[in-house]
Amino acid sequence: MTHCERDRPVSQELPDKKALLHELRIDREVEPEDKGRPLKWFLLIALVAGVGFVLWFFQFPGGTLVPVNTAIAQASQSTAVGASVLDATGYVVARRQATVSSKVTGKVVEVLIEEGVFVQQGQLLARLDDSIPQAQLRLAESQLEAARRSLDEMNVLLRQAELDLRRTRGLAERKLASQADLDRDGLSVEGLNARLDRARQEIVVASRGAAVQRQIVDDMLIRAPFDGVVIAKAAQPGEMISPLSAGGGFTRTGICTIVDMDSLEVEVDVNEAYINRVYSGQPVQITLNAYPEDHFPAEVIAIIPAADRNKATVRVRVGFLERDDRVLPDMGVRVAFLDAHTNTDSGETPAGVLVPSRAIAKDASGPFVFVVMDKRVQRRAITVGDKQGSRSRVLAGLNSGERIVASLSEDVLATLSDGDEVVLAN
Repeated sequence: MTHCERDRPVSQELPDKKALLHELRIDREVEPEDKGRPLKWFLLIALVAGVGFVLWFFQFPGGTLVPVNTAIAQASQSTAVGASVLDATGYVVARRQATVSSKVTGKVVEVLIEEGVFVQQGQLLARLDDSIPQAQLRLAESQLEAARRSLDEMNVLLRQAELDLRRTRGLAERKLASQADLDRDGLSVEGLNARLDRARQEIVVASRGAAVQRQIVDDMLIRAPFDGVVIAKAAQPGEMISPLSAGGGFTRTGICTIVDMDSLEVEVDVNEAYINRVYSGQPVQITLNAYPEDHFPAEVIAIIPAADRNKATVRVRVGFLERDDRVLPDMGVRVAFLDAHTNTDSGETPAGVLVPSRAIAKDASGPFVFVVMDKRVQRRAITVGDKQGSRSRVLAGLNSGERIVASLSEDVLATLSDGDEVVLAN
């Protein structure tokens, strides 16, 4: 440091240091430029999304499909109360029912059905382990191919033998070959023809063996024998199944039980003392114990020509005239055999249709139902008549066979409106 610098006053340096410190101080009155920007963007995005959802919801009120249970409006049927000549009880039975099993014993690999599922004839129900039958099929096909190759070889040998025979015959005519050579070549041709016929037959046998193995492989696929509804599922994947009762409790004898619902009828045991009141084709009125207010028209199909000596009864088969989804196998029924000479049609047939009472709702404009048409519901005003058990008679506004929403509870009415798209839960 020079002498001049040492003599400079200290007070001249202090203002400069204070100014520098003042510049380094944070001014808290001015907020940072970017403070709060992420929060503002988040609030803006949330606001736009909320407005978009509200607009979408009110513009497309039917965006969410509403699951509903449905029922069919059924025509009212006239009954012939008081025209019964004999009353009896019986049960609903299926004339066409089968427990589906396999032709061979095998292990279940896959089961493709559940109880209550409708299946069509030929539909795949289950698969068995087919590893061994597949291997046997490949072996049979290889044997068939080997037989065909053997036939080709026989054809080549036969052509060679025929050439030799022709050459020997020419030599024999010129006295250059003996008769023994000629006979030997002739017998060789005949032997090869015999072997050729045998090779052709071996191909037929191998082809039939392959066909048998293909059938065995196909038998590993268990299919429905007719159209029907599965009422019982008896086997699970991993279990053994056999057409015979073998293996104790570890082997099943069937995959499932199928019932043809169109073959349902009623079997009644009639006391032999009153069988003279029953005849084939006689009109009958059936009442299910589960639906005592409803009556189903029927007729006698046949009287079994044999009596039960233990019960002193004769079995009578009664068939329904109309199919109803409420009729199930093994239901108990009451049967009224009617007098055909009694004029049961003197009264008028009740008008309107019958629907579940829970399917009818009422507001200020009157009673109404929701009719399901093309997967959408249509609100329709109706005129309600009398009530029969759990069902009500609709006199106007609804036709027989139309599908309606089966239950209009408060929750359903709160979410369902005219024109909404629905999905059938049943």
